Amino acid sequence: MNTALRAAEKFLVSGNIVSCEPYGFGHINRTYLVVTDKGLRYILQGINEVVFANVPGLMANVIAVTEHLSALVSDPRECLHLVKTVSGEDYLCDEDGKYWRMYDFIEQSLCLQAAEQPSDFYESAVAFGNFQRQLADFPADTLHETIPNFHNTPDRYRKFRLALEADVVDRAKECAYEIEEYLKREQDGATLQNWLKEGRLPLRVTHNDTKLNNVMLDDQTRKALCVIDLDTVMPGLMAYDFGDSIRFGAATAAEDEKDISKVSVDLELYATYIRGFLSACPELTEDELMSLPWGARTMTLECGLRFLTDYLDGDNYFAVHRPGHNLDRCRTQLKMVQDMEEKWDEMLRILAEEKAKLG
Repeated sequence: MNTALRAAEKFLVSGNIVSCEPYGFGHINRTYLVVTDKGLRYILQGINEVVFANVPGLMANVIAVTEHLSALVSDPRECLHLVKTVSGEDYLCDEDGKYWRMYDFIEQSLCLQAAEQPSDFYESAVAFGNFQRQLADFPADTLHETIPNFHNTPDRYRKFRLALEADVVDRAKECAYEIEEYLKREQDGATLQNWLKEGRLPLRVTHNDTKLNNVMLDDQTRKALCVIDLDTVMPGLMAYDFGDSIRFGAATAAEDEKDISKVSVDLELYATYIRGFLSACPELTEDELMSLPWGARTMTLECGLRFLTDYLDGDNYFAVHRPGHNLDRCRTQLKMVQDMEEKWDEMLRILAEEKAKLG
């Protein structure tokens, strides 16, 4: 009997397990589809303890957030539901010290790796807007930081400067332009953290991985059902989630495109996402509303800085598939930031127009 099947049999499923097979496209956790002789399906995951050092803290977050959400939804597909172990626990630590959890499978749903039409991007915005609205009264400061300082951009700059000073693989001379461009935007990168310190922005429950493939859509209507993959849920700013969605979803080229002339921010997709997000989560303060485009700039800047830091450090964090891969990635993100700066007045105008439409 394989390890995953042994783990699956320690959860309270309905019926006898007939299969337990690898499932999905995730790169962090080990994910399996479990099927029983009653035709019921479940998602089993082995949690990556290398990426997530504090699994009990991570699971405490997941338990608290899913319990909060489950009390607000009418359709069970609109929230993840943990399956208890046979001993009544919310997750399993097996005899080898490995952690496992199980969810009910979300039936009659689909998960897209990329938007097939603009409405898919809109529905991802609705999903993450709903997530924010539903958790607006949740005490974010009670959550564990599963990855400390994950979106603390000033701290990312601190680590960048250390990598630059060490220059362990003698690469700084190859990217002098990029180093200069990122350094001159350091003050901009601190904007959101400064607003948080000044009390201008509320601490929120944030998802921190707002890609389209972390949204489940109804397979008939293609409307948003729920947000999945809650491992990086922790305290943060709404602008983080909004901004990372724009960084990835409104880009006109791949994250590692070598021809940066192809890279820009698609303002139509930006407007589409704002429309969906605000329709689901309309009650924002003026400062929080203004933080959204800043989130797009900051998350793009921060991501590019992380790629450049890893390049200087010898490519130890992000998987690379060709020489200079992280340098290419840092260049696309820099080009996106530069394009946002050029289009900044237009981005603010679009935000104001979409807000006005909602009244």
